[in-house]
Amino acid sequence: MRSKLFGSSGVRGLVNVDLTPILAYKIGLAVATFSKTKKVLVARDTRVSGLMLENALVSGLLAGGANVSCLGISPTPVLAFLTKRLVADAGVMITASHNPPEYNGIKIFDKNGVAYDDRSQGGIEKIIGSEHFVLSDWQNIHDISYIHEDNSYIEMMLKAAKLDRKWQLIVDAGCGATCNIAPLIFKILGCKVTAINSQPDGFFPARSPEPNAESLKPLAQIVQKLKADIGIGFDGDGDRVAFIDEEGNFANFDHVLAAYAAHVMKKKGRGIVVTNVEASMCVEKMVEKYGGKVIRTKVGDVYIAEAMKRHSAVFGGESCGAWIHPQFHYCPDGILSAVMLLKALEEEDKSLSELIAETPLYETLRENIICKDKVKYEVVKKVGKSLKIAFPAYKEYSSVDGVRLVFENGWILVRASGTEPLVRLTVEGESLKVAKEIMKRGVAFVRKLIGEMKN
Repeated sequence: MRSKLFGSSGVRGLVNVDLTPILAYKIGLAVATFSKTKKVLVARDTRVSGLMLENALVSGLLAGGANVSCLGISPTPVLAFLTKRLVADAGVMITASHNPPEYNGIKIFDKNGVAYDDRSQGGIEKIIGSEHFVLSDWQNIHDISYIHEDNSYIEMMLKAAKLDRKWQLIVDAGCGATCNIAPLIFKILGCKVTAINSQPDGFFPARSPEPNAESLKPLAQIVQKLKADIGIGFDGDGDRVAFIDEEGNFANFDHVLAAYAAHVMKKKGRGIVVTNVEASMCVEKMVEKYGGKVIRTKVGDVYIAEAMKRHSAVFGGESCGAWIHPQFHYCPDGILSAVMLLKALEEEDKSLSELIAETPLYETLRENIICKDKVKYEVVKKVGKSLKIAFPAYKEYSSVDGVRLVFENGWILVRASGTEPLVRLTVEGESLKVAKEIMKRGVAFVRKLIGEMKN
């Protein structure tokens, strides 16, 4: 079932335009109806609309007979971890993750702390569409409880890794949900922590909630000025993390993902790593170098988690800083990922720049082609045959998420935009010349196909 309400990371949209308290109430009631939940945990990030949407969502859950415990402001991975640890039937996170402050969202986790899959999201959407809600008898409506269970998550973190070195860290929470818990965990682990942008503020006045090279420029300058070992930046809800190396350089998402995956392979000897169709081929290069295998999925952490469980993968992640460590839980966890990376650097006896330096550098190009919504998916469906003709020497073909062809010296991915009237092309090559040639041929075939469908 193709969901119209849910995207690759739950429900998300502009507050009081796409995502209203009325919709939040219906989602809460639908969750209670669909999963017959008895115990539900609810948390939110720091967005100014968070409490409004929480109140509406909780009203729906209570109306459906659920017993609701609110964590208040808490990172998404903490909510997911505690959903399983506290034996809840579901966990619901109110967040728009890395999106601007005018957005918010609702993400649902099952009793195992895994994000709802397409089937479950489709079930929720069907109930909302038909309004076949199940309302509780008045005498079975519960009170709300407010709980503070951060210690359970912190205990897990302390068992995950014992750091031997006194790391000097600059931690940038970006005014998001990790403001309090992240610096605390690093301090307990023996690090010297300088926390910046560590005051909760749902307007995100310090920087964008998306931790990328541009938004983390001030963090990079501070790392350089204070001669820190590493800079760590989180997104709005703490499921993503980005790193600044000891020289003040932003660590490329693909490179640090590949380097850490290679470290896991060195320790395990073999195993499966899961990433999505957009990640760099440097992930394969590094994982296969140490005896591992890479499986690719659709874009979205729920698909990464599903594939990891299905294939008993040892590690997985996307090239946006969302990493999953299955030995602990199946939600992307920025704080845990930062701790695990520090431990990897200790075990490798390397700085972050030295660890990343072993990863091959490739050229990536992106181009968007305007294509009407009503035909963009059909274009992508048909483009596979054309691309096979254009690139007869391809090594691999995948239609897991759009169309992806892999060659000896690069790859091309063609996908329909989920939000705009566009067909998106992503190309990677071993050199800029190779990438440009692949893109040129790919664009020509996609434009030709769009033209033919207009006639």
